[in-house]
Amino acid sequence: MHVPDGFIDAPTSAVTGVVAAAAVAVSLRGARRELDERTAPLAGLVAAFIFAVQMLNFPVAAGTSGHLLGGALAAILVGPFTGALCISVVLLMQGILFADGGLTALGVNITNMAIVGVVVAYVVFRGLVKVLPKTRRSITAASFVSALVSVPAAALAFTLLFWIGGTTDVPIGKVATAMGGVHLLIGIGEAAITALTIGAVIAVRPDLVYGARDLRQPLKLRVGGELVDAPGAGAEQPVAARTSRRTLWISGLATSLVLAGVVSFYASASPDGLEKVAEDKGFAKSAQEHANADSPLADYGVKDIDNVRLSGGLAGTIGVGATLVAGSAVFWAVRRRRGSEAADVSPTSTNV
Repeated sequence: MHVPDGFIDAPTSAVTGVVAAAAVAVSLRGARRELDERTAPLAGLVAAFIFAVQMLNFPVAAGTSGHLLGGALAAILVGPFTGALCISVVLLMQGILFADGGLTALGVNITNMAIVGVVVAYVVFRGLVKVLPKTRRSITAASFVSALVSVPAAALAFTLLFWIGGTTDVPIGKVATAMGGVHLLIGIGEAAITALTIGAVIAVRPDLVYGARDLRQPLKLRVGGELVDAPGAGAEQPVAARTSRRTLWISGLATSLVLAGVVSFYASASPDGLEKVAEDKGFAKSAQEHANADSPLADYGVKDIDNVRLSGGLAGTIGVGATLVAGSAVFWAVRRRRGSEAADVSPTSTNV
């Protein structure tokens, strides 16, 4: 889904760049309401984790692979505004450091993945949560469906942009059918990864999951040495945490490093959904060489290191670290701005 330079013409890319910049500005303001001293560190980790998992292309059909987009995962874990910022940070790191996704197409990629992917996923998720019982299984099921829907939605958003400003004359109906079909398959993988991750975090720290804020469990009373359900309707309490924030953060970082530094070596080498469609439909040749093609980390390998496993693993590790630092800096700055604004508000009194 990382659109390279050349697929979309300059005017359309410029417009999506303005749209992306406006969305990031809105997200920065919205994230002030979502982030607090507990969740700000988690947001940086979410960005790093999504970077790591995006390195793991999985096969979805003959000669085609897919990878996580991450919109649903980020929105449910840290909120839609913060989630959009997480995806934007990941795309920025990938474009600058790893020559993945064009620089002039950065607005296109943010629009598709950080705006459409996040908004569609979160709207579907909130709609399902409102009608389902407030249980862990419901949250996990809603995350599965929302992630599944978000991927073809982002793919069709690209198709719309390609119809408006594509640089190659290709029947748009064929592009839409191909993009929607292959990304529906990719969406199944996205849904599985999202649901497993959300379920794992809810199991240990449900209070840190933005989408599980309303999660409750039956209130228990100890009677005669045994726990029994409290009488009366609505006798519920928040689900208790089972581990510390520090333990969760360290575990998440370790998982990200292992995925990017080790597991990524075994990822599918087949072209991803967009690349495959571009090859099949004849517009792959319009892709331009990346402006940072000579980056020391281009194509997720470290320049001058001949060992492929070592080169890729080291590049993935550097990417996780860089994304974690960049994301954490953004989210701590947003959090500090919220604190500063709160401190500037002084109480007023009214004389009667």
